[in-house]
Formats: sequence, C-alpha cells, structure tokens
Amino acid sequence: QVQVVESGGGLVQAGGSLRLSCTASGLTFDHYAIGWFRQAPGKERQGVSCIKWSGGSAYYADSVKGRFTISRDNAKKTLYLQMNSLKPEDTAMYYCAASSAWRVGIFDPTSFPYWGQGTQVTVSS
Repeated sequence: QVQVVESGGGLVQAGGSLRLSCTASGLTFDHYAIGWFRQAPGKERQGVSCIKWSGGSAYYADSVKGRFTISRDNAKKTLYLQMNSLKPEDTAMYYCAASSAWRVGIFDPTSFPYWGQGTQVTVSS
C-alpha cells in the first residue's frame, strides 16, 4: 500500500522561508515522479513543482520560479520543497503526490494517483 506523508508547514511572515518534506512508502522511487501541489480555499489545485526521482530537471510553476527549490535525498527517500521569499498568495494547503505517468512540464493532478494528506502553509502580510 502506497503512503505519502508531508510535513513542515506552518505560519510565517511574508519574506520568510519554510521547508516542506515528503516521504513515500510502498512504491519504487525510481519509477515515479514526485511533485508538490497546492490548493487555496475556493481555488483549483495548482501544480507547484515536480521532479523525476530517477533524475532530470525539476519543473516549477511560473509563480514560484526563483523562490522555491525542489530537491530529494535518495538515502532518506525524502523530497523537499524549500520555499523562500514567501508571499501571502502562497498561502494554501500543500500536497505531495506521486505519479508513474508524469509528462514533464504538465501539471495534471489526475495523473497523480498517490497523495498525501496535505500540510498547511500560511503566510501573513
């Protein structure tokens, strides 16, 4: 059984930083892409960043380029999202998701079958 777990959310002032973590069990990492999505109240789920565990370039939404960095620790099988220069509009529930069918550059939530429960990020102005 696949289980995805996020952590690291919280409340931070605008301009601050947070680092989210994501671990997954029950899947072969090399066969998957792991990504971050976010959803604010009343809005659609939005892709933030994604990377293939086996390697290759990371992909970022335009709204976070230059501020967010996705990385992975192979030994710990953990994915990170370093979020710097946070803005109030970054406030959302952040989800980690896994897909074996991710097309690079395409953020389609329906192609990600495995999801975590989410971690709340709140940025105050």
